[in-house]
Amino acid sequence: MAESLTDTLSTALQPVQVADVLEPIFSKLFSGPPPLTFEFWDGSQLRADGPGRITMHNRQALRRILWSPDQLGLSRAFISGDLGAEGNVATVLRTLQQSMPSERRIALHALPEVIAATRTFGGIGKPPPPPPEEVVPRGIRHSLQRDRQTVGHHYNTGNNFYRLVLGPSMTYSCARFATAETTLEAAQEAKHELICRKVGLAEDPPEHDKPRRRKRVLDVGCGWGSMAIHAATKHDVEVVGVTLSEEQAKYARQRIDEVGLGDRVEIRVQDYREVDDGPFDAISSIGMAEHVGRKNMAQYFKQMYSLLRPGGRMLNHAISSVGGSRLPRRSFVNRYVFPDGELLDVGVTALVMERAGFEIRDVENLREHYASTLRQWVANLEDSWDEAVKLVGEARARIWLLYMSGSVNGFDDGGLQLNQTLGVRPHSGGRSDMPPTRAGWG
Repeated sequence: MAESLTDTLSTALQPVQVADVLEPIFSKLFSGPPPLTFEFWDGSQLRADGPGRITMHNRQALRRILWSPDQLGLSRAFISGDLGAEGNVATVLRTLQQSMPSERRIALHALPEVIAATRTFGGIGKPPPPPPEEVVPRGIRHSLQRDRQTVGHHYNTGNNFYRLVLGPSMTYSCARFATAETTLEAAQEAKHELICRKVGLAEDPPEHDKPRRRKRVLDVGCGWGSMAIHAATKHDVEVVGVTLSEEQAKYARQRIDEVGLGDRVEIRVQDYREVDDGPFDAISSIGMAEHVGRKNMAQYFKQMYSLLRPGGRMLNHAISSVGGSRLPRRSFVNRYVFPDGELLDVGVTALVMERAGFEIRDVENLREHYASTLRQWVANLEDSWDEAVKLVGEARARIWLLYMSGSVNGFDDGGLQLNQTLGVRPHSGGRSDMPPTRAGWG
């Protein structure tokens, strides 16, 4: 009898394990056992055979989820290091997404239990401040001033960090992989060459335009100058590249000087609305339209159309989604990656281009190529993780790991698309100067 009482008291005095308290909550969230192993700050676990592990390092992770019971709370916990993920992050995210179809289930199904559990482990406390990397832009959406804020937030992270992630090509857009063995650098060069061919830089001038003159190209959202350098080197053209990022412009100019293209390539810190020195023979817009915003898209394409000479072509290379989407105000990507970002349906893009005067001549989807590109960027980041943390801090490195890994899934499952839409400004009589077939595009 005494021995039984001792055992009972001993059991009662043992500390409560976090896993035991949270197990019914997780069962409600996932409608059964969790699909991944969850480990908590006291070492207790909810084990699963799934691919990966989620670790809550402290009580703060629960507080973040309580005060922001949506995608933003989970993201803040990961960025701050209160919550960690082991294994392939894209696979971990996909597994969680498939097991929790709606993030609002966190609030609707388990919030009372989360509150009770948080009290058990030390009280609810005040709302934890968001990581300092979070941004909420000020001013009128897609105004010149606000666009400079949002572009600077994303692209002024540091050229050394981007070189680590993107590799020597310094190209921050979807590559084009001819085979599974194609390197990232070769795939980026292939993408640039495809665009050059689509906009006619590899073609001889029409008979009525001889003797041959050097073509003039506008690269909108020129990044670190990779497209401009490729076009000038491979096709002997003059290029004007515009960006809103001082960091990008400085780096691009250095690269251009190193390869001796200063007489043919000009890099400006300039908004597309401020370009007024047409005409150009071709325009490349690579990863730019996502920053323009749907309300400004008609103005954007009208501006591009006005800068082209008759017979000139524009290639719009942009992420899209079926039906279009404006990033939710409280989404991870909007707060930490692309503030004010918007994706258009490719059909809307084509329609707006047509209304601006363009004749649509080709549309190509490179969705799978972007998933492959992102996997290589993630691998670059993970392979040089310690260096990345030294360059930008662990929180920002975590932002990029989460962002790129989640994007892999978006392009894999088709929620995200990557479309190249080619338009031409016809001559007044309807002549387009287009080649008869796509055979020369490669």
